[in-house]
Amino acid sequence: MKASKSRSIIPGFGLSFGVMITILSLVVLLPLCSLVVFTLKLTPSEFLYTITRPRILSGYRVSISTALAAAAVNTVMGLIMAWVLVRYEFPGKKLIDGIIELPFALPTAVAGISLTHLTTTNGWVGKIFYDRFGIRIAYTRLGITIALIFIGIPFVVRSVQPVLEKIDIQYEEAAMILGADRRTIFLRVIFPEILPALISGFTLAFARSIGEYGSVVFIAGNTPYETEIAPLLIMSELQEFDYAAATSIALVMLAIAFVILSVNAVLQSKVSRRISGLA
Repeated sequence: MKASKSRSIIPGFGLSFGVMITILSLVVLLPLCSLVVFTLKLTPSEFLYTITRPRILSGYRVSISTALAAAAVNTVMGLIMAWVLVRYEFPGKKLIDGIIELPFALPTAVAGISLTHLTTTNGWVGKIFYDRFGIRIAYTRLGITIALIFIGIPFVVRSVQPVLEKIDIQYEEAAMILGADRRTIFLRVIFPEILPALISGFTLAFARSIGEYGSVVFIAGNTPYETEIAPLLIMSELQEFDYAAATSIALVMLAIAFVILSVNAVLQSKVSRRISGLA
């Protein structure tokens, strides 16, 4: 008797592909194309002048440097938090696991206001650092970095956590039997497995932080050439009804994000192939 051909629950390729392209066009491509359309209202020289003004370049530097610092801190902190949640059992574990996702759900403006009040020279945390060490947090790049750490930490934790959960403990036990110490086991057995996830988490946190506005605008102080971020400059241009300038700056930010995600894809591919070759 001839075996019956299995049928997929999902519609055929043609219909599925058409729906995918339609959704992608409406949700992603159409808004991005609008940036290009508005930018085309400028001549090449005007576009170049707009995106290379000293104040704009300063905004790029502030956004990129603070986002990079926050993503680096989040990579280390996220790895530690994911490790604790996966490898240990303790009271309140599920509650903490849920709290990690709070920055996803919390309005960014609420986060910005809360962090600002907490880190001013009269705030609970800011007062301690200012009185004892003379360090200002709010209205400085340090404050911006702290805000970006807050909104970026879930990306690293949620990238690394599932990979840690899938690592077979037997590999670590075998390495221990062969005489490897804890440091060697982590560096030779565990770290290669979680490295692609760490790269992904770092990249996502970095890309998210570069375009962050709501949680940063309150704590930054918005001092030109010091703590003024690129998204704020976009909003300033929009308030002045200079849509061409705003979209030009936004287009540069889009290009930066695209480069970051492309580098992430290349690095992940290389690391994955290397790990597969060593296996």
